[in-house]
Amino acid sequence: MIVTIVVAAVALLLGLIAHHFLRRNDSEADDEGLSVRDLIGPVQTLTVLILAFMLATAAGSYNRAEEAVHNEANATDHLEETAEFLPDAAQRRRVQADVVCYTRAVRHSEWPAMVHGRSSPAPSVWTADLRGAFKAIGPDQSVFGMLVGADDTRAKARQARLTESTPAVPAAVYWFMLVLLSITVISLCLCIPRRRNQPQLATLAMVTALLTATLLLVHDAESPFGGAISVGPAAITDVEHQAARDFHAGAPGAALPCDDRGRKESGAA
Repeated sequence: MIVTIVVAAVALLLGLIAHHFLRRNDSEADDEGLSVRDLIGPVQTLTVLILAFMLATAAGSYNRAEEAVHNEANATDHLEETAEFLPDAAQRRRVQADVVCYTRAVRHSEWPAMVHGRSSPAPSVWTADLRGAFKAIGPDQSVFGMLVGADDTRAKARQARLTESTPAVPAAVYWFMLVLLSITVISLCLCIPRRRNQPQLATLAMVTALLTATLLLVHDAESPFGGAISVGPAAITDVEHQAARDFHAGAPGAALPCDDRGRKESGAA
């Protein structure tokens, strides 16, 4: 983000310096600008088109990440609610406890890792325990298929969430766009008259700021779990609280097999 701002500012400065030295001997008749603006028009158009494409791609990635988070939360909540129909209290508590610990591990371990495009092994501890719980329940139970189906939906939504944590726009495309932005700003500087150019300078500063802000917005939106407009874990947190309430309501005084951050307690089965 800082690099983007610095490069745009340096491009603007270099363009103004070039404008000063290259046009200092221009006559009054040439105050309207050089014909070079006709030559750099295609570059400016290309810059706008690529920037629009990148913005659309980043926005799509952000929306898919948000959808994956809600799908995962809904599937996890459905898994916990389906466990209520298990006739065996111990099996019911185990599934509910795994759901609580899984959501805590996602919120406290995996969410910070996704800022850097990585996953965390912490939630997998509890998904493995869920599979062990399903084996103990067995296919003879009427709710077995519903539990497995909900867990499969949760797993797919988690994978989609992790996929969207990586940048949607390749680094090469982003740097190419940064070069185009610099060329566009410099070329606009060369088209400004040397005298009586205060309105053009003000407009150039505004255009530079808008193009830079758009590129920064792309950079922020393409990594949806970090930055100013990041997707938060509110949905998964709601499931955690609901599952914890159901667990303690069904087994007052029972301890969860994990701490507040989803880490397995020593001695827990």
